[in-house]
Amino acid sequence: MESCPSVGNILLLDSEGNRVAVKYYSDDWPTNTAKEAFEKAIFSKTQKTNARSEAEIAMFENHIVVYKFVQDLHFFVTAAEDENELILATVLQGFFDAVGLLLRGTVDKREALENLDLILLCIDEIVDGGIILETDADVIAGKVASHSMDADAPLSEQTISQVFATAREHLTRSLLQ
Repeated sequence: MESCPSVGNILLLDSEGNRVAVKYYSDDWPTNTAKEAFEKAIFSKTQKTNARSEAEIAMFENHIVVYKFVQDLHFFVTAAEDENELILATVLQGFFDAVGLLLRGTVDKREALENLDLILLCIDEIVDGGIILETDADVIAGKVASHSMDADAPLSEQTISQVFATAREHLTRSLLQ
């Protein structure tokens, strides 16, 4: 019996190989030191490649690594060697595109660190416990935006659905008084 596709980890590293946002779903790296060593090793193996226009795929320590670079950020999705590369590439593209939507096209380290909460929510919407939940960037960004909705923001900075939700909340409060 085949199991559903799973992800070992999702990594977002800067141009020097340092962590920006990471999430591990596998016990292949039991300690934080092992995780950091894996990140440094995977970064050094892939840094000389040109994965800027489309995703690249590599094998590394019995893991499939799908990666893509933009500005000073390096996006990685890894899984066991028996996983489907195309599914992992779809996960990576969904993550990459959702981050681009959430950061309004300015995908760089500074912007990523300022919006780290959105990126971590994005990772959580894509994969849960290693199981792939969603790969559509619009759906992912929509769910993350609804989690981070601020009811006290000015109406001009809210989307239509956020405006309706705010209006519904104000109406409910006024009816309960």
